[in-house]
Amino acid sequence: MQNNILTIAFDADDTLWHNERHFAQAQKTFEFLLADYADADDVHSVLLATEKRNIPLYGFGVKGFVLSMLEAASTLTAGQAPSLLNDSILAVGRQMLNHPVELLPSVRDVLQDLQDRFRLILITKGDLLHQERKIANSQIAEVFDRIEIVSDKTPLIYRRILGQDIDRAMMVGNSLKSDVLPAIEAGAIGVHVPHEITFALEQASLPQEQNRCYVLDSISQLPALIDKLDRTL
Repeated sequence: MQNNILTIAFDADDTLWHNERHFAQAQKTFEFLLADYADADDVHSVLLATEKRNIPLYGFGVKGFVLSMLEAASTLTAGQAPSLLNDSILAVGRQMLNHPVELLPSVRDVLQDLQDRFRLILITKGDLLHQERKIANSQIAEVFDRIEIVSDKTPLIYRRILGQDIDRAMMVGNSLKSDVLPAIEAGAIGVHVPHEITFALEQASLPQEQNRCYVLDSISQLPALIDKLDRTL
């Protein structure tokens, strides 16, 4: 019997492996480093506002985050950030870039289960070199038929990657804003697998019309959902 679903696309960060926990830890370190200049809430607010302003310029990823930390430190110290503080911020960034890839539970088993039945695509956004390194170190790159590293995720991007059979494609990710909503708008099925931590600028609400939107507690539930949809679509 022919599958109704032909293509399954996956987000990478916080869908296949941990990512946001490293940013959260870096932010705590940043708040500690700036403790002599402002309380943690103020440090958090200034950094988030700086990131929001800078993402259109620097894009997503560790390098843009480090630049935003340096700028936020300058703001919080009234332009008098000592060189040791800047050195410490750069060290935080290097640690993030060198952090080992930690696959989320069940990811490897699910991908191996699906790879012979569907066309699998990895769609991730962020810094090119860092994403390439994480993909290589994940040891799961070989299961994907195509890997795309993009600067952002929009309906246009999903239409370009998923092609004319987008109505028979599924996008799986932890971010409603980046992975699910624009994929549904483009014509695909969206599957939301929430992670324990969501970046403030990636938060969004479930769509009111949910006929092509599904929410799972764990990626381990994905094969059962796919089998169910293949019987009903």
